[in-house]
Amino acid sequence: MVEDQVTYPLTTAMLTVPKSKVVRGFSFFGVSFVYVIFEDGTDIYWARSRVLEFLNAAASRLPAGVTPTLGPDATGVGWVYQYAILGKNTSLAALRSLQDWEVRFGLSKAEGVAEVASIGGFVKQYNVVVDPVRLRALGISLDKVRDAIRNSNMDVGGRTLELSEHEYMVRGRGYLKGIGDIKRIVVKADNGTPVLMKDVARVELTGDERRGIAELNGEGEVASGIVLQRSGANALTVIDNVKERLKEIAPALPEGTEIVPVYDRSELIHRAIATLKTTLVEESIIVAVVCIVFLLHVRSALVAILMLPVGVLISFLAMKLLGHGGEHYEPRRHRHRHWCDDRRRHRDDRKRS
Repeated sequence: MVEDQVTYPLTTAMLTVPKSKVVRGFSFFGVSFVYVIFEDGTDIYWARSRVLEFLNAAASRLPAGVTPTLGPDATGVGWVYQYAILGKNTSLAALRSLQDWEVRFGLSKAEGVAEVASIGGFVKQYNVVVDPVRLRALGISLDKVRDAIRNSNMDVGGRTLELSEHEYMVRGRGYLKGIGDIKRIVVKADNGTPVLMKDVARVELTGDERRGIAELNGEGEVASGIVLQRSGANALTVIDNVKERLKEIAPALPEGTEIVPVYDRSELIHRAIATLKTTLVEESIIVAVVCIVFLLHVRSALVAILMLPVGVLISFLAMKLLGHGGEHYEPRRHRHRHWCDDRRRHRDDRKRS
């Protein structure tokens, strides 16, 4: 289904995107990826705008419930920072909720961050396990159970009433807040007697299905987050901004909970800079010694020593002018991903029913 009804329509629609060189589609169980590779020198945000236009046009050809999404404006090596959330006597579901609803949003505000991806833990969801025997006896279909839950989980706005020179807003607040609210949903009224959800089903709070885990140092599962830098941003600046945001978030965490860094690219960058400095010093000393020994002329050695750092600076300047600066990891190839997950549709249906 994914190959024929999702990947193929999207791939063929992207073939006519201006300045696109190659379009590649990948189909997996319940998920589809489409990559669009543009010509060299194409502005990434211009390319994203063109892709989004064609994506909206192609959405009408997809099956009902499948919504394609444009991927983040990050490069293939934009993974610059990763952390794990640890908590004593705290469940994996609670840690994942903390990551999804507090930490992730706080870090997304950091300058230069394209996306904060959540991995590990359990995503909370409500499961309604129906009793088929009771449903058949009461003449209730699964569609009716699903519609009852969907219709009972919404806020409805009314109008305003003016009474005694005061204005009152009329609205219905109907969002479900827990298992008890779901159990009291009226599925059917039989001769004036309501049939509640708890009469035909069992409501549970469990974790969503998952196909992988996040483990830290072989000591057990954790909830984790991956920070992706925006295309064209400086990795060191982004990491510093993320660390500042983490310091602001830390005091608001529950007692006994901490955020532990797992991967920090700034360490690699600083080591690379230190290696470059050491190499330049060593090469300057070697060149100076060779020139003095063989030429017996100090000024000749001085010219060689001065030209080594100048040559490096000129190389960096040329790379910067050509768009190959250290902050751009994929300057000549911009890839944009569309994620069409028809599995999400079934997952949303399970959450509602």
